[in-house]
Amino acid sequence: MDQTTFGARLRAHRERAGKTRPVLGGLVGRSAEWVKALENGRLLPPRLPMLLRLAEVLGLADLADLTGDQTLPVASVTRAGHPALDNVAAAMQRSPLPVGPATRVEVLRGLVGQAWELWHRSTTERTAVAGILPGLLNEAQSSARRLDGLARRQALVELARVYHLAQLYLAHQPYPELVWLAADRAMLAAQDADDPAAIAAAGWYYAHVYRGANQIDAAEQVLVDAAALVDPAADDEQLARWGQAQLGIALGHSKAGRAGQAWRAWDAADEATGRLGSGYTHPWLMFGPAACATYAVTIETDLCRPGAAVRRADTMDYRALPSCTRRAAALIEGARAHVLHRGEVAAVHLLGRALRESVDTVRHHPYARTAVLELSSRPGMVGEDARELALAIGVLG
Repeated sequence: MDQTTFGARLRAHRERAGKTRPVLGGLVGRSAEWVKALENGRLLPPRLPMLLRLAEVLGLADLADLTGDQTLPVASVTRAGHPALDNVAAAMQRSPLPVGPATRVEVLRGLVGQAWELWHRSTTERTAVAGILPGLLNEAQSSARRLDGLARRQALVELARVYHLAQLYLAHQPYPELVWLAADRAMLAAQDADDPAAIAAAGWYYAHVYRGANQIDAAEQVLVDAAALVDPAADDEQLARWGQAQLGIALGHSKAGRAGQAWRAWDAADEATGRLGSGYTHPWLMFGPAACATYAVTIETDLCRPGAAVRRADTMDYRALPSCTRRAAALIEGARAHVLHRGEVAAVHLLGRALRESVDTVRHHPYARTAVLELSSRPGMVGEDARELALAIGVLG
């Protein structure tokens, strides 16, 4: 790798990640020509917030890989640790052997359901579940090991759901290896349960970590395999799991810049929501028409179609999502679309609304953190409002 210039390093890392200039530009809210100008040396290296965003998108752990200068771990800025992180991490790091009595499946299912309700209805979802997650992990692990027959399989399904929740809690924090571990253990639990619907959900969450590591083809394969196990004609539950798998496939294609394949998969997911009905939302996966519409904003933005992305963002009904964290995430995607469209006032406004929906989601979202840091340097009202947001989420001291 040519280490002599910033542009050469950027191009080498971009090609190693398998990203075209339009795709990389779109993921950081810039154009393909901007990326080309950086690589050719016609533009000076960008400021720290954009450098961090480039490093995050390219999967670089250290900013020095791009700049060639002193070491700066990317995660030190883009990943904020929750105060209870060490407790949850310790629970995940313990060997999943039974250390307590089994809990009846009906009781365990109720406890897991309550934990998911806490996650979705709280404006500080990580804080809400942090106190119960370690104990719930132990209880679900013990039940899955000590029960027999059908009860054991049902307990394994609930264990997979607990691991999904742990994965969400751990996401965008300084323990990326535990995110992989949670995804892997959830899939193993679902497979041990021999439950197609549980495997489909595990595929959705496993695909998240694959896409985060820029392993787009691996993400697609796990979703294709999972979708093949469920029958979308059987009932609403299987249709929802199948539709969500299609949505995950669409997100992978859009991140890779494959527009036709992305929209074909999204159309399949959208058709599934039509069959489920306009008022349908899955109780904990949150799949439904509103989720499908908000992910369309992500797809348009990833495909570097700023006008279409903003039109979808401005018409999406994020209030239809019965989840504080999902509403905040939808608003962040709307802000990303407006940044791509040079609508910085709208972007700051949407980030502020996202913060009101869920403090934790904004505080731990890598794009939100780097965006408010970058926008805080703007003159006038945009910079002032962005600095307030940056202070609120802990990016600025």
